[in-house]
Amino acid sequence: MTKRTFECTAEKICPRSPVLLSLAGILLVATPAAWSRQNPPSSQPQTTLKVSTEVVNVLAIVKDKPGRLITDLNKDEFELMEDNKPQEIRYFSKQTDTPLTLGILVDTSPSQGRVLSIEQEEAKAFIGQVIKPKDLAFVLHFDVEVELLQDFTSDKQRLSKAIDETVINGGGGGVLPGTFPSSDAGGATHLFDAVYLSANELLKNEVGRKVIILLTDGEDQGSKEKLQTALESAQKSDLIIYSIEISDRMFYMRQGAFFSGDAVLKKLSGETGGRVIEVKSNRDVHQAFQEIADELRTQYLLGYTPANTRHDGAFRKIEVKVRDHNYKVQARRGYYAANQ
Repeated sequence: MTKRTFECTAEKICPRSPVLLSLAGILLVATPAAWSRQNPPSSQPQTTLKVSTEVVNVLAIVKDKPGRLITDLNKDEFELMEDNKPQEIRYFSKQTDTPLTLGILVDTSPSQGRVLSIEQEEAKAFIGQVIKPKDLAFVLHFDVEVELLQDFTSDKQRLSKAIDETVINGGGGGVLPGTFPSSDAGGATHLFDAVYLSANELLKNEVGRKVIILLTDGEDQGSKEKLQTALESAQKSDLIIYSIEISDRMFYMRQGAFFSGDAVLKKLSGETGGRVIEVKSNRDVHQAFQEIADELRTQYLLGYTPANTRHDGAFRKIEVKVRDHNYKVQARRGYYAANQ
């Protein structure tokens, strides 16, 4: 499949229809399905009753103190709060086999030169283990540009091929120029842009479980978007972000630069219900992917209708606990209410 960047002309429709990308390369104009229905002929007046119920879904992972996954809980054992007010859990299930929509985002900036090969091998093994026929995944890389190497597919061979095509500072291989050219951006690691674009242009209109896996050291240089904007886009698209932190600290020492990627990844992952897995050796990369695979098989789905019915677009804090147990719950920390 031909690579593409996230920049299209106003006239060009990109491969995943129906979406139209703006000239700036960062705005998605959704084209929702439209339909019309003819009213049946009748002498009696027609009455239409519309019922709208807003449901907030929260995916949760539960572990005990040693870190073992807890997989046998029921609905009554959970307690869920929104803005410190108890909410009734109306829907509950164990998400062991629910379709998954997955994005693998690979950092191909110079700081990843010594670790990219092991990332590729373990990412391909993860795809082989996790992706089922009903799942969809895409592969994207980011450095001086953000480039989609493989659009949504369940074909493991295509996904593996795209992972093999990741090359350090290998941007510019697509048919279009980079979304944010390095000559203007002043940096070679557009991490925030990659998260923002994945959320807004690829995953926003998908349904079900949506997960991004970041393979990066967490350093951003030159992104057009800010960290908070990237995080908000992920939260509004209901994404879970896992970060496999693979850092070459010697690279930054040689450059005389300060490394600060830890805090960035903890914010992106912690706020969305994922987590950061720090990798210190090649063996750790395999373990990191295995932990993510195990967690994706043992999620609980908690659904509730908010007691706060205001459609004000405000951020609402969420807290999930397990009653009568000192368990740790991993879940997103909030969501944005719908606008009026």
